[in-house]
Amino acid sequence: MPDGEQRVTKLDVYEFLNAQDLAVLGTLSRSLVPQTALVAFAVTPGLDVIFDTVKSSRKYANLAGHTKVSLVAGWTGEVTVQYEGEAEEPDGDARERYREIYFTRFPDGRERLSWPGIVHIVVHPKWIRYSDFNGGSRLIEEFRF
Repeated sequence: MPDGEQRVTKLDVYEFLNAQDLAVLGTLSRSLVPQTALVAFAVTPGLDVIFDTVKSSRKYANLAGHTKVSLVAGWTGEVTVQYEGEAEEPDGDARERYREIYFTRFPDGRERLSWPGIVHIVVHPKWIRYSDFNGGSRLIEEFRF
């Protein structure tokens, strides 16, 4: 990752997110109560985030009412990515394409396809902030989509 005064690129953000296993996902319930969940995720070079869940989960119910979500990834050291986006449950060819990206990152995800109500959710980025405060640096870069 860049340090000092270097600029952070979308490729840097992708590489950082791709090295993470988990993110905290924020959603809103139908009654506008904020709720968070830890999710294992994969990321595309275009910075779409993919995770799986079951239809009986709170997050799935929340996404049915409010598709705007937030994520935070990276809490080792002082490097993080804050992410806001729009979630969808893809279907058809898109669903298969995103599943394959997820399965490449988490091969055991294929086994979960037998779970009742398992689905894959894709989050398309709207705003991302990369922050690095390691070693007294203050490197912040924002991206809008």
